[in-house]
Amino acid sequence: MHVTTEVPPIEARNDTALPDIIAVEDLFELPYRARASISPDGTRIAFLAPWKNRLNVWVQDLDPGADARCVTADETRSVLHHWWTDDPRRLLYLQDEGGDENWHLYRVDLDEPDAPAVDLTPFPGARVLGVDLVHGRPEKAVLQINSRKIDEIDLHELDIVTGELAPLAENPGHVHGWLYAGHGDPIARTLTEDGDLVLSRWDAESEALHRIVVFDGADYPMTPSPLELTPDGTGVWVGSNRGTDRTRLVRIDVATGEETEVDSHPSFDLDGVRRAVAELSSPLIRDRRTGELIGVRYLGERQVVHALDPHFAEVLEKLEALSDGDLGELSSDESGQRWIAAFTHDRDPGVTWFYDHSTGESRLLFRPYPHLDPGALAPMTPVRIPARDGLPLPSYLTLPVGIEPAGLPMVLLVHGGPWFRDDWGYSPLVQLLANRGYAVLQVNFRGSIGYGKAHTKAAIGEFAGAMHDDLVDAVEWAVEQGYADPDRIAIFGGSYGGYAALVGVTFTPDLFAAAVDYVGISNLANFMRSLPPFARKALATSWYRYVGDPDDPEQEADMLARSPITRVDAIRTPLMVAQGANDARVVQAESDNIVEALRARGVDVEYMVKDDEGHGFINPENQIDFYRAVERFLARHLGGRKNHG
Repeated sequence: MHVTTEVPPIEARNDTALPDIIAVEDLFELPYRARASISPDGTRIAFLAPWKNRLNVWVQDLDPGADARCVTADETRSVLHHWWTDDPRRLLYLQDEGGDENWHLYRVDLDEPDAPAVDLTPFPGARVLGVDLVHGRPEKAVLQINSRKIDEIDLHELDIVTGELAPLAENPGHVHGWLYAGHGDPIARTLTEDGDLVLSRWDAESEALHRIVVFDGADYPMTPSPLELTPDGTGVWVGSNRGTDRTRLVRIDVATGEETEVDSHPSFDLDGVRRAVAELSSPLIRDRRTGELIGVRYLGERQVVHALDPHFAEVLEKLEALSDGDLGELSSDESGQRWIAAFTHDRDPGVTWFYDHSTGESRLLFRPYPHLDPGALAPMTPVRIPARDGLPLPSYLTLPVGIEPAGLPMVLLVHGGPWFRDDWGYSPLVQLLANRGYAVLQVNFRGSIGYGKAHTKAAIGEFAGAMHDDLVDAVEWAVEQGYADPDRIAIFGGSYGGYAALVGVTFTPDLFAAAVDYVGISNLANFMRSLPPFARKALATSWYRYVGDPDDPEQEADMLARSPITRVDAIRTPLMVAQGANDARVVQAESDNIVEALRARGVDVEYMVKDDEGHGFINPENQIDFYRAVERFLARHLGGRKNHG
C-alpha cells in the first residue's frame, strides 16, 4: 500500500471548489445505520439505527428490500456495543446509566418480538468488565463482573437462556482480569509490586495461582492487546514486545510459559487500540465457528492485514477490493462464506458491504451518513514531524477544502489516553473544523502507543514536560511550513487531551489564542485518587510509573507542579470547559476546580456540564449543543468561515 506522507499543494488536489457550510447537526446527528454484523446462520444482519433519537439494535433479513425491525427500546441512552450469540435467535448488548460505565449485559430474544430485553446482570453498582462466548456451547458465555465486591473482579459462566451465573473463580484480592476458554483452568492476570504483568493458572480446588509467565510492566502502560486464549485453552495469544521495539503476536504455552512467535510486521505494531467507541477491540481476526486465528491487523499510517489462513486470504483479497479505505468491523457466518465488512475512511466513513464468497456476489448495504458528500470533506494526510530531540512524531494534517493552505487558523487536536493514538479515518470534529476553514493537526506525541515501546516509554516523567514540548514543536512546524497563522492557533482535547489543553494555557500561555478542555484533568494527584476501584488496580504500570504515586509526598509535590490547577494564575487564554456529571474516570471536580479558580480571579470561562453524560458526550442533542458552542467559541477567537445557516 502506498501512503502519501507529504501534503500536496492546493493546485494538486481535486478540491479547489469551496464547499458549502455543513451544519453541525449533519456531522453529529446519529448515523442512518452503523456497526452491522451477520448472524451465525448467515440469514440476517443486526445493526444500530435511530429509534426515538437514540441508537438501538435493529435486525433485518439479508434479502434486498427486506424490512428492518427494532429489537431494543432504550430511550435515554444509545446502545453502542452489541453482538450475536452463537444461537441466531438471540442477541446480547451492553448498556450503562447516564455514562457511569456500570455496564449491564442484556439479552434480546428475537423469536419473541414483544418481549422486553432481559437484564442478565441486575446488580446495582456492579460493572461487567468482560464477556466472551464459549465456542461450541451456544447457550454459554464467560463473564467478568465485580458484583460480589466492587474492587474485585470475579469470573462466572453465564447461562444466556436462564440467566444463571455459575462461579468459576472468586478473586483472591489481587486479580485484575481473567481469561477462560470454557474448559481447562482459568488464567488470571495480576501485577507484581513492581508493576510487572503476570499470567497465572487458577487451581479451583486449592484456590491458588500458579505462575505461567511474567512480562516487564515497563513495556506495557496498558494491558497487552491482544490477550486471548486459544480455542483449546492450551495457549494465550499475546501482543509481545519482549526483545524488540515493535509489538508482534506470540503464543504463550499455558503449561510451560514458552513464547513462540505467531506473526509480525517488519515496521508496524499490532493494531491494539483503535477509536473511542471500541469499533475494533482486537487485532485478531478469528474463525466464527472454531475461534481459530485467521488474520492479524497491523497499523502504521494506514492498516495492513495479514491473512494466516488460505480461505481467509481469498476472502480478504475480495473484501479489500470493495473500498480504498481500511478494513474495519468484520463478521462472517459460521461457514465463513457470507461476510459483512465496514471500512474506515477519512471521507467515506463506515461504508458497509455484504460479500458472499461462495457466489462472488457483493453489494453495498449502507453508508452511515448518506447525506454527507465525500467530495466536500477534507482529506486527512499522514505527516512526520521532528521533535526538538529528534524523536519523529507521526501526525495527521487535515487542510480545509477550497482554501489556499497558507496562514490558516489552526486547531491542535490532542488525543486522550495518553496511551492511545490518532489514526487515519473519519472524525466529525475534524471535518467540522476543516469545513469552517481551520487546519487541523493531530500529533502522536511521545507516550502514544502503536509506534514501538521506545516511543511510548519516552513519556515517563514527561507530563507537562517533553510530552508538551512535542505539541509545541508540532505547532512550530505547522507555522514554519506556512500552513498556520501563529496568532490564530487553538488547542483542543478530551481526557488526557483536556489536560494537555490546560497545560498549554498554563505552561505556554502565549502560544495559543484559545483552548477547549473536554473532560480533562486539572490535578494529577486528585485524578488518580478519584479513579473508580476497577481502574485503580492497574495504576502501577501506567500512572504510577509515568507520573508518580500521590501517596508519596515527594512524588505528589512533583505531580502538583505538573498540574494546571497549581498554575491557574498564568491563564490568560480564552478557555472553554465541558464535563459530564457522571464521569467515573475524570470526576466533575477536575473541571469545577479549574473553573472556580478562574472565576475567583474574575476571568471569564465558558463552562458546560451535562447531567446525563459521563466521560465524553454520547447523546446527540448534547453533542450538537457542545459542538455548536465550540464552533462559536473558536469563531470568536480564531476567525474562520462563518456559519450563516
